[in-house]
Amino acid sequence: MYLAIREMRFAKVRYSLIATIMLLIAFLVLFVTGLARGLAYDNAASIQNMDATHFVMEKGSNHRFTRSQLNGQALAQAGVIAGEDNVQPLGVKMTTMKAEGLAGKLDVTLLGIRPEGWLMPQVTEGEGIATGETGDVLVDRKLKDSGIGLGTVLVDQASGLKWRVSGFVSHESFSHSPAVFLNEHDWQQLQTGTAARPEAGGAEEDGGAYSAIAVKANKHQAEQLAAELPDDEIVTKSDAVSAIPGYKEEQGSLLLMTIFLFIISLFVLAVFFYVITIQKSSQFGILKAIGTRTGYLVRSVALQVLLLSSASLMVSILLVQAIEAVLPDGMPFRLQASTLAYTSAAFIVMTLAGSLFSVWKVTRIDALDAIGRSAA
Repeated sequence: MYLAIREMRFAKVRYSLIATIMLLIAFLVLFVTGLARGLAYDNAASIQNMDATHFVMEKGSNHRFTRSQLNGQALAQAGVIAGEDNVQPLGVKMTTMKAEGLAGKLDVTLLGIRPEGWLMPQVTEGEGIATGETGDVLVDRKLKDSGIGLGTVLVDQASGLKWRVSGFVSHESFSHSPAVFLNEHDWQQLQTGTAARPEAGGAEEDGGAYSAIAVKANKHQAEQLAAELPDDEIVTKSDAVSAIPGYKEEQGSLLLMTIFLFIISLFVLAVFFYVITIQKSSQFGILKAIGTRTGYLVRSVALQVLLLSSASLMVSILLVQAIEAVLPDGMPFRLQASTLAYTSAAFIVMTLAGSLFSVWKVTRIDALDAIGRSAA
């Protein structure tokens, strides 16, 4: 440790430049990771925010909410198995709306829920919706950027139905479109006029049509649901999120980008430390000649890498957090503590792995050859 710190103090400029490069690489890794997680959350925030563990969907819907249609009979059967308090009907429909008094159209996702149930999001502004009332909806606050405010009347382009904005919620979106929550009565009114499909079992006659049934269930209850509802399928929350259009493709591209960023960073840092080690071959040889053990030199190199990477990482974390604080609300950036922890750990491991070339070089240095080169 003494040798590592002493050398870094002596060659301040050299190690400052390396630390700056590591800081920029760490910042880029963290920022891209935050963007990837932010896009993932923006794509499926409304589903991820739900307390459900599973969803009952129509068989053949490919785990997609917008392709599924269930009836009230399926809801009743699910309630018997998982408990009435652990099941909630859920309607999901992507549509285009217009706001009275405003130009332009809005792409939104309508979510039909029971206001008194556990799918109800927390209202951040205005008033919530109630089961006995009709014509009121909750909308995501991102719609404020389009001029939507409390009392604004929204018109569904497909059905012509109108709803008044009674309140706002935060971080509620589906497939990158802001969510609009309406109560069960308004959802069923939206379905009126659409004939129930034969495979849905006469949804309108059996208590209404839903896209899915949100369930809080353990593994045993999920197996029971699968057995009692052979015409439907039980989907875990993670599978339902992955089936949202574009989710897997988007995350796959970002994940590949992050992996390549790690690999490129590994090679860049490895080359820098390897070149520095080669420049110090004579000094290492002299140290070996006077009795310094190879293990001590190896630990010295590894400690330098660890100190530089840790310091650079700490500064980059502060820099990312400062930039996150000034990013606009519409920017999909999300870097939670858990994501920050494992990304930082991966960066430290990456830098230590990059130092293996330098460590290998240190172990191969011959004291007599190094002294000879130094004398020459």
